[in-house]
Amino acid sequence: MNAIERLHAEIDERVRSIRSQSQDWLCRRGCDGCCRQLAEIPRLTEAEWVCLQEGLAGLAPGQMRKIAQAVADLRESAIRPIICPLLDQSTGACLVYASRPLACRTYGYYVQRGLGLYCKSIELRVAEGECTDVVWGNQDALERRLSGYGEARELTEWFLDPVEVGHSELAPCPL
Repeated sequence: MNAIERLHAEIDERVRSIRSQSQDWLCRRGCDGCCRQLAEIPRLTEAEWVCLQEGLAGLAPGQMRKIAQAVADLRESAIRPIICPLLDQSTGACLVYASRPLACRTYGYYVQRGLGLYCKSIELRVAEGECTDVVWGNQDALERRLSGYGEARELTEWFLDPVEVGHSELAPCPL
């Protein structure tokens, strides 16, 4: 198992733990609020981009054209919040779910020290006294680990200049 696979496995375990504690956890298929309300264009490390490329390679040409157009539109627009270009807006599902970046994997399950929660629905539950026994993941620790996974760029930049990566420790992505 390579480094990114180990990290994905750790995140998946945290997610399973939280979901088992709270059967009605909000973050699941059908809840795409975070995907429709991004404050900024997602940043991915080189390792995450390699993983994402594998997911993109499995899409139909028509889906790829739509994604490419949505990414191009993001480069041209300063309007915020933005909708993730990898979201199928009709179904509310991620087109590359198994290959999604860590920010997507951890949203709703991990917290940054001093910044708190970001999902307003989860924040409301916490404020109402729910979720008191949840053991959140440490987003700060993940960010430190990610810093060793190659250069980080905005998604739009990776699409403009998709660097070929020959580092075997970065690929393949678990699908």
